[in-house]
Amino acid sequence: MKRLLLAIGMITLVGCAAWAYETWSGYITTYRLSTHMQKLNEDEDNLFYALQQYHERMGVYPSGGNADIAKALSGNNSRSLIILVGRHQDLNDKGEFVDPWGTPLRIYFAGDSILIRCAGPNKRFDDSSVLNSDDIYRSN
Repeated sequence: MKRLLLAIGMITLVGCAAWAYETWSGYITTYRLSTHMQKLNEDEDNLFYALQQYHERMGVYPSGGNADIAKALSGNNSRSLIILVGRHQDLNDKGEFVDPWGTPLRIYFAGDSILIRCAGPNKRFDDSSVLNSDDIYRSN
């Protein structure tokens, strides 16, 4: 009888520990995602503002890819005009703006519109046919 109660107690203890681990790891994952999303939103806000400032002062948006845009905002343009992008914006080794997960952002211009695309936590750009795509789009 004592062994049976001891076994039930051990099973209960292991079950509670597993439940606590799952619950706690879920909170940590949610917190990390929330923190990354807050950083992404702040970075995108700053980048949109900087691109608008560049457009107002230069008459056009910067051209080229991500690294070319970063260079143009940092003064590598016809007027040597430096546009600050808010707090320190994360760049990779190639000089590209990156999301909180380290993937380069994709920046598109069409007329007066800007589209910034982030690959999301899975760090890959998915097309719209992918069921669990976590890409994040933002435009003005």
